[in-house]
Order: sequence, then C-alpha cells, then structure tokens
Amino acid sequence: MTAVRDFLNHEVRLPSPPAIAVRILEAVRDDGFSFTRLGSIIQSDPALASRILRLANSQLYSPARKVGTVEMAVAVLGVNALKNIALSFTLSEVFQGPRGERFDFDRLWRRSITAAVAAQLISDEVGFKSDEIFITSLLQDIGVGVMFLSARDQYLAVLDEKVVSGLPVCVVERQIFGFDHQEAGAELLNMWGLPETVYEPIRHHHDIEQAPAQYRTLCSVLHASDRLSAVYHGSGTVKNVRTSKELLSRLFGMDEQQGSAIIDNVAEKSVELISHFSIDPGKLKPFSEILQDANDELSRLNVSYEMLVIEHKEAKQKAEWLAWELRGANEKLREAVFRDGLTGLYNHRFFQEVLARELGRADRYQRPLALLMLDIDRFKTVNDQHGHQIGDIVMKAIGQEILRSSRDPDVVARYGGEEFGIILPETNLKAAVMKGEACRQAIEALEIKIGGISIRVTVSVGVAAYDVQQPYTKDQLIDAADRALYRSKHEGRNRVTVWSKTPFQET
Repeated sequence: MTAVRDFLNHEVRLPSPPAIAVRILEAVRDDGFSFTRLGSIIQSDPALASRILRLANSQLYSPARKVGTVEMAVAVLGVNALKNIALSFTLSEVFQGPRGERFDFDRLWRRSITAAVAAQLISDEVGFKSDEIFITSLLQDIGVGVMFLSARDQYLAVLDEKVVSGLPVCVVERQIFGFDHQEAGAELLNMWGLPETVYEPIRHHHDIEQAPAQYRTLCSVLHASDRLSAVYHGSGTVKNVRTSKELLSRLFGMDEQQGSAIIDNVAEKSVELISHFSIDPGKLKPFSEILQDANDELSRLNVSYEMLVIEHKEAKQKAEWLAWELRGANEKLREAVFRDGLTGLYNHRFFQEVLARELGRADRYQRPLALLMLDIDRFKTVNDQHGHQIGDIVMKAIGQEILRSSRDPDVVARYGGEEFGIILPETNLKAAVMKGEACRQAIEALEIKIGGISIRVTVSVGVAAYDVQQPYTKDQLIDAADRALYRSKHEGRNRVTVWSKTPFQET
C-alpha cells in the first residue's frame, strides 16, 4: 500500500477536475447531502443535465414514459444512482490524452462504458441491487489512466511486456510499478472522497477472493463485466466470449442461452451510452452478428478448416515475433533518450531526473544520499596535443573506468564536457569520500594506449551529501559538489574535497 500512496502523493500529474466535478464531490461528502442540492448542481451545467436526461431515456433504463426533467430522472434512476452517474460524466472528462498514441484514451473509455453496461445487465438478470454498480464498473480501470498519465514510458513498457510474456496486466504492473491499476484506482478514489462502497470493490475486481465478504458479489459483477467488455474491445474475441460465458455460469449460474443474450445486449445498449459520453462507439455490433458475418465470409471464400489452422499458426508466430521486435525497439529508444552518445553513460537529462527522484526518496524516508562530481584534469592539453578524436577515446575510457568501480545502485552520468556525476543512494558522507578516493586512484593508475601513444590523466573530485538536518534542494546539492570540485582544482588537482554547509573540508 505504501508504494501506491507514495506514487499518488509524489508522482501523479493529473489535470484538475472540472469545477462541476468538484461541486458534486463536495455534495457527496457533505453529511447534509440532499437531492435538491444535487439537482441544482446538475441543472447549472446544461450539457451535464442533457446527458443525464438522454441516459434516463436510453435503452439501458427503458422508462415507461419520456423523462423530461432532472426531477423525473430521479424517479427512473434513483437519487444515489443519479449522483453517481453525474459524477461519472464529469470524471470521464479528467482522464483524456492525446490522440494517435499507442495508448488510446477513447478506447479506454469505450471499454469502461461497455463494462458499465455489462454490469448493469448482469445485475438486472440476477436480481443484484446496488446504487454504486454504474460508477464502480465505469471507474474500475481508472487506475490505468492514472498510471499512464503519470508515468507514460513505464506504462508503455507494461503494455509491451504483457504482449510478449502473455502475463495478466496486473502481474506486469506489479513487476514494474510495485502495485497494479486496481490499487491505484481505489486509492485515488479514496483520496477524492468517494465512499468505500465504490473504491473497495475496485481494489479487488481481479482477485475476488481477496475482497471483503460484503463486496464479493459486486466484485464478481465487475470481474464478469470486464471480460464481457473485452469481447468487443480486446484481442482474442473468441477466447473472451468463452471466458465470459464460463464466468457467468460459474459466478451466477447462467446457462448458455442467458450468457449469449447478455453478450449480445451489451453491444446493443453500449452504442447509445458511449455516444452520451461524446465518444465515437466505432464498429460495435452484437457478437451474434460478428459470428454470422464471419460465417458468411468463410462460405464465400470456401476456405478449408486445415488452411485456417495453418494461417492462424503463422499469424500467431508473426505476431509474437513482431511483439519481441517492438519491445526491443522501444527499449532501445527509451535507452537512447537517456544515454550520452560518446561515453555510453547516462546523460545530463537522466542525471537531473534521477537526482530529483532520489532526493525526494531521501527526504521522505530520511535516508542518506551523496553526490560526486569528477572533472578530468588538464583535458584541454590532451585535445591540444593529440587531437579531439584521441580526446574522445580518453573521455570514453575514463567513463568506463568510473562505471567499473561503481555499484549497481549508483547512477554514473556524463554531466557535460569532461565532467562526470555519480549519484550514490544509501551512501553517507564518509562512504562517499571513500568512493571518490577509489575512483581517483583507479583513474590515476589507468594507462590508456592508443596506437603507439600512452596517455595518463587524473581527475579532481568534489563530494557533497544530503543532510537530513539541513536538507539540500537538487540545485543546491549539485552546487555544493561543484564548489568542492572547484576547490580540488584550486588546491592542485588530483584530489578529493568535501563540501558541507560549514567551510570546505579537504581530505
């Protein structure tokens, strides 16, 4: 739980919710909540009021007569359901992203809305009553949007790994983030002040047995609705249909005919509801029609069963190969963004991002952190005497020597020019000085042979450490290490100098 709370408190960068959503959240949290107040909030936003009325008149609720006012909508939907649906419309506007990327927010919402329809149909079929069913099923995957918006590259890595490994997305999320979208969504909704009856089932909708007893039926509905939504918005349609029918039978005792009817009804009623959210429903049609179209196409093509098996096998092998290629390409791309082209070490940009993150961690958990700045002594002389190409080889050799003498947790970067930076997590000042001295000695002993030339260089080192009593900012820590480095240069080079908030101390 600590990992997801730290992420939401320190890493999440979300757009602000619309003012109407804030007002609804305040009304929901108010002990004196009343329909009159909610009605006035809804009516103050004509677009929201229009959406509510369209939903109340939709096939999902099939009212006996046309609903023309918010007051009439309450009779059809119920006060709590109306509150949740109004909130759903406004929250859906918060989680949007640029179009055309590999992560498609419209697809996420199409899938979420289809899941909400499926949950409503399942509940009606089995006689399960819950005012929270619509908003809970709609927001069950909101954690996916949170994680992508806040850590785009990491979440794209989740999607790549899921395709290649075939592991469930929750498993891959926990491998990369330390938590999954169930936990992220539940904690966010908890922080926003939604009731436990909404966020707690979301926390367990993929692992029903771990849910508190009072929420297991609702978790079962959510889990089945997610699979039903995957029939129309996921890959492996036939597998998802089979899984959906098995779940409906095992969890709710539905027979084959009931299962097929619900799968078809999900598509029919989702198209209308998706349009209420101002999203293009795409080519969404009942599975029975999809199946009939496929049968008609097979009849026209006269393709044998044996050929289909061969084509399927070849397509699967090609897809797996492409997935491996895609993951490798994306890893190389992400790596290239953060690597220095000459030395192969991390670059200045990555150094700045990691130092900010490690300082935040050191501050939160009161853990030690140190920074070394190293500069090659008289490097201009090397370039002047031997040329810049030789200088580049020397620079690369020094970088690799620093890397060889570093631990796995250390982050070694080319800071700029002939200057290097080493971030040392979980390292106090004394250990950082020892590390700096070890690097200095290793480079002093290094003989770089290039053709018939032998070159030796030294480095000056500056050391600064995070002080829990007087904490540094990122810029202050870099400045402190740079000042210590300058003092090493000023005092004769090839030495290690420590900087603290007292005068310089030389080792």
